[in-house]
Parts: sequence; structure tokens; C-alpha cells
Amino acid sequence: MDALYTLFSAPEHRLDDHPEHPDRFSQFPPWQSGPLARCLTRLKITPAAEEDLLRVHKPELLRTLKAACEVGGFVDYAPTYVSPASWQAALTSAGGALTVSRAILSGACPRGFALTRPPGHHAEPGHAMGFCLFNNVAIAAADALARGLERAAIFDFDVHHGNGTQAAFLNHPQVGFFSTHEEHIYPGSGAIDEAPHARGRLLNLPLPAGAGDRAFEQIMQTVLAPWLAAWQPQMLFVSAGFDAHWRDPLAHLGLSTSGYFRMAQALISLADRHCGGRILFVLEGGYDPEALAHNTNAVMQALAGQSSAPDPLGPGPEEEPDINPRLAQLKTLHHL
Repeated sequence: MDALYTLFSAPEHRLDDHPEHPDRFSQFPPWQSGPLARCLTRLKITPAAEEDLLRVHKPELLRTLKAACEVGGFVDYAPTYVSPASWQAALTSAGGALTVSRAILSGACPRGFALTRPPGHHAEPGHAMGFCLFNNVAIAAADALARGLERAAIFDFDVHHGNGTQAAFLNHPQVGFFSTHEEHIYPGSGAIDEAPHARGRLLNLPLPAGAGDRAFEQIMQTVLAPWLAAWQPQMLFVSAGFDAHWRDPLAHLGLSTSGYFRMAQALISLADRHCGGRILFVLEGGYDPEALAHNTNAVMQALAGQSSAPDPLGPGPEEEPDINPRLAQLKTLHHL
């Protein structure tokens, strides 16, 4: 067994013509019966309990969100929708991350991927937003700390800033957070000089449109690796948003499936070096179903120890911008 995973498409949490829809999962390969089946173990999800949610979210959010789900409609301008099925879907999605994280912490296997929706990294302690109802990765990290983990790191490579995760751990000395994201898009947060009180712990790297495989290889080598070496977490949590792929309809970064595969390999290697191998990928965005299928499969291939992953969509069509000045600024800010 090389990796654990959970899978939940939340088929009843849906709004026609909305990008965050069950059809996001429509082209996923059958990992349970495909070529990787002997390397991957699918776990049965235990939905999150209220006490799990309250490690991150305020009681008022639970009350207001549950009431909103009973009637349906929109809860923020993103727009983030809910329906009578959304409450249980959100509990199950958060539970998908918890189920894998707890199995990793138990020693069953050091690697895993929670492939669930709705996503979570925009959900703040008191607000559901950005297609996210509960913050799945933050809930899993907070649970790990409650179970004895002393130091955690969260790396968020979604194309949008992980504002909810940053808010959850803004003043939490045991959790380091590093978000890469496209500049000047939703939700408008994540400036390079945010959170000055937490230099070395909370890192934000806004990227210009077109940044892709080359940029992320530089980020892995020149920022993430030295940051993890300095931070020394006991587990690495990854907000795995695949909307930074060049074909995604909601943004303008330039990662390819091959780029995601190499990034996953690098993250696994860093977890082996600094975290005793413990790493959990948690699905966030990704709104082109074909690209999402290839990109999640690339991570699965990396988790299974494969040396390559298919990339039928190929590289992005745009020339990449130079991000070296931003990397230098970030390293100076955080003394890396």
C-alpha cells in the first residue's frame, strides 16, 4: 500500500451551470479498479462531527449555514450556493480529509489524498465563501494538533489565495502556511507583505498571469524547500487546487499536468525529508473536468511512486513571465 484516499463527489450538492458542480469529477479514472489499484487504498468516510468543525469555525457559522441549507440559495457573492443537501455534503467533504489524516497519524500509511467536494480553503472561521462551506484542510490540521502533532505546515497551490486557512491560523504558532496564487483575482487577499507579525510562518506569493511549470519548479527549490527545512513540521498538508492549470476557465496561470506531477513528487520528497513522510493532499479548485481528471491522476501517480504520469493536454501556450524578483522579495521578507 503506497497511499490512502477518499472520494466523494457530493452528487446532490449541485447548481446547474455553476462551475463547482459534481461534473467536476465526471472524468476521474477508476482508481479502485485501474492499474494503480494495488498501490492505493480507498477509505470509507466518516463525516465530520460538530466538535471537529468547532476547532476552526465559530458556532454562529454552524447555526447560520445549517439554516441557510434548509432553504437553499446563495451565501456569498462568489457566488457560493447551498441546498438542502449541502449541509451533509459539507460534513462528508470535511470528513474525507479527516478520515485520511487520522489514518496517516495512526501509522496506517504516511501518504494520502482527500478527493472531496465542496472545497474548503476560502471558508473562514465565521464565513462560508468562495464555493467553500467548511475549511477541510484547516479542520484536518487542527484535528492533527488536537491529537498530539506539535507542528504542521500547509502549502496551498490553488490559483486563488487560501484566505480561510490563513484566517484560521493567523495567530496559531504551531501552523505554518504558504499560499501561491494568481494576483488581482478573487478573493483579493494574499499580498506578499501580509501578516507582518508572522514572518517565517505565514507566506504569500502572488504570481503574474502565465506563471507555470518553470515558476513552480523555482518555488519548490528556492522557497518551499528552505522554508520547510526551517519550519520543521511533523506533517505537510497540501491544499491541492488544480485551477492553476493553463486550461482552467476561472484563472490565468500556466501549469501543465506534467508540472503538477513534478510538484507532487517534490512535495512527497520534502515530506519524506522533513515530516517522516506524512503528507495529505486535499482537493480544492479545478473547473475543467478533463484537466482536473488528468491533474488529480498525476498526483495519484506520484503518491504511488510512479516515475511519470500521462499529460495528453501538453504544456501551456503562453510564454512564462520572470518571477525571480518576487522570489527574492519573499525570501528577504521571511529570511530564507
